[in-house]
Amino acid sequence: MTHRIAILGASGYTGAELVRLIASHPSMQIAALSADRKAGMAMAEVFPFLRHLDLPRLQKIEEIDFSQIDLCFCALPHATTQIVVSSLPRDLKIVDLSADFRLRSAADYETWYGQPHTAMDLQAEAVYGLTEFYRAEIAAARLVAGTGCNAAAGQYALRPLISAGVIDLDSILIDLKAGVSGAGRSLKENLLHAELSGGTHSYSAGGKHRHLGEFDQEFSKLAGRPVQIQFTPHLLPMNRGILATTYVQGDPRAIHEVLSKAYAAEAFLQVLPFGALPSTRDIAGSNYCHIGVIGDRIAGRAVVVSVLDNLTKGSSGQAMQNANLMLGVEETAGLNLAPMFP
Repeated sequence: MTHRIAILGASGYTGAELVRLIASHPSMQIAALSADRKAGMAMAEVFPFLRHLDLPRLQKIEEIDFSQIDLCFCALPHATTQIVVSSLPRDLKIVDLSADFRLRSAADYETWYGQPHTAMDLQAEAVYGLTEFYRAEIAAARLVAGTGCNAAAGQYALRPLISAGVIDLDSILIDLKAGVSGAGRSLKENLLHAELSGGTHSYSAGGKHRHLGEFDQEFSKLAGRPVQIQFTPHLLPMNRGILATTYVQGDPRAIHEVLSKAYAAEAFLQVLPFGALPSTRDIAGSNYCHIGVIGDRIAGRAVVVSVLDNLTKGSSGQAMQNANLMLGVEETAGLNLAPMFP
């Protein structure tokens, strides 16, 4: 069976990544692509690397016949998505890549995103899209909210450890490095080559990063009590990739054993041998997340390092995993691409 797919916001990085992945999917066909400012253009004009594909021209959202669509990916800006999704047919399956439906609380959304949520009726039915931990709910869902890419990297390192009770919940620290594509494709002065290359800097430090809302929500739910972590992201002059270095108090060997058992059957989550640490170069362009654990020189402390591609496992690849579950096809379909090296 061929499933007809629409991608809203196809002129952005995550939209293009979805097109790249769907191109090798055995049962998905791209039936519609939208882009507001680039409507009427061919995808080859916007992304020449997709020139070899036979794709529909970009159009405005209101021009799409959604009665002919089985599933829609929304790769639209935050705040825009809730307005657009509210206007779509209520029987349409939707995977949202924005932040609009990630937080269950309207108050939390307003705190982290600075404006009221206008579609809380939809938020009530949205399922949080961290695939490996919400499979059953995602398979039965109509609307799935993809996670933040930084939030995914941190959660893969920590969720099994919180559930198993092998770390101190009040001393978790994540130091995260992220590639520039995570900031999106819009023109921004601080992302110009001359402003970014040759250096690195922290951003949204001191507990201001929006993905902390997801960490608070998910870790507190797991622990059954409030959990707040320290989290500082840094922007690196590389195109793709996230490396999250997580510092925890607990026995390093026990931590490694918990993670190894938790992910032993997972297709895309790979725990390295104890003492080995992962690199972003080994997962670029793939849907894999690699995790490594080492002990610290101070007894009773451990370092957990997780890496993933922010555009794939952190966003579009995760979205396709979720869409596969929602459509009842093999979860790994279209996602077994090997990482790109060098």
